[in-house]
Amino acid sequence: MFKKYRILKWISIFIISLIIVIVSFGVWFKSLIPPKDDKIVSTLIEDLPYLSENNIPIRGKILAVVTSTNIMGATNKSTGYELTELARAYCTFKANGFEVDIASPKGGKSPVVIDYEDMGPYDYAFLNDSIAQYKTNHTIMIEDIVSENYQAIFFAGGKGAMFDFPNNKTIQSIVKNYYQSNKVIGAVCHGPSALVNVTLDNGHLLLENKKVSGFTNKEELLLINDAKSIFPFLLQDKMLEQGANFDEGDMYLEKISHDKNLITGQNPWSTWSLAEKMIKQLGYSPKPRELTDEENTIKVLSTYRTYGKKKAKKMIENMLLKKKKPINRVLIAQHSLVAAMQGELSDFFNLIGLVSFEKKCESKRDEI
Repeated sequence: MFKKYRILKWISIFIISLIIVIVSFGVWFKSLIPPKDDKIVSTLIEDLPYLSENNIPIRGKILAVVTSTNIMGATNKSTGYELTELARAYCTFKANGFEVDIASPKGGKSPVVIDYEDMGPYDYAFLNDSIAQYKTNHTIMIEDIVSENYQAIFFAGGKGAMFDFPNNKTIQSIVKNYYQSNKVIGAVCHGPSALVNVTLDNGHLLLENKKVSGFTNKEELLLINDAKSIFPFLLQDKMLEQGANFDEGDMYLEKISHDKNLITGQNPWSTWSLAEKMIKQLGYSPKPRELTDEENTIKVLSTYRTYGKKKAKKMIENMLLKKKKPINRVLIAQHSLVAAMQGELSDFFNLIGLVSFEKKCESKRDEI
């Protein structure tokens, strides 16, 4: 009896200690995350020099296409286009002298997904711009588009695109004609679903032997483990099935593939680079701009993945203390959680260490 009591006592002590450790870690982890800057929510176009200064004369028009789907298949899960993917491409095109029209399969107001943790100044400026919002609330039905009026087409992602892009005959026709006439085609994240099922005049599928990127199976299944039963297909699987040379990058890090006039990006964090690649393909040098804190952080995370923690810390130190570049600490923390979800405990603790190191460097910078 006494022995049983001792065992229960030690089990109780262990459980209580474990709870204390978990709670303490949670408090410490939360202390690493900076408070949200409330001022960012009210950002306007005129607050951003990239958009409001040294304006470039109009060079032409680019068509952006978003989904009309608001529910994922037979589920009750809401979806739509990703605001950040449309907003950042829209801002890039506008800054580089292109007017942007927005179309969708059904026309009218398109459903939007806003992940406030990922929202930056440009995203809020887009959200606060009356012209941009009018265009998203009154998208042009894709069947009514005069494709000859545009120099390029851009397909924004969002899980809804998986349901109404792949089998849309008008989208297929525009993509085929643009590709064959050497017009620029860009697509990011789930946006490349617009490229599947497109057959060229020579009888070959568009994706056959094309180097492309798109939202990967790993990225999809990590957060939606039953994605195979929800979506018509997994994008990576479908592109491979149609003969594509799928270029897979690290999870949730920037990855761009460029094959002639076809430019594709793996995920939302690829949008800035993809849009600027489209500008280059159109024959122009992209307008200079300061990289966002998110882009700087992606560079840090890419360095960590390629060269390890030591190099990543050196980059953080250089960015914050020497170049005075912003870094998004929250994004590093998010990647630490992704590592934990995958059971990669070494990466989890290394990335938490980078978050802590970034905070220390930031404090040191503010003292200078």
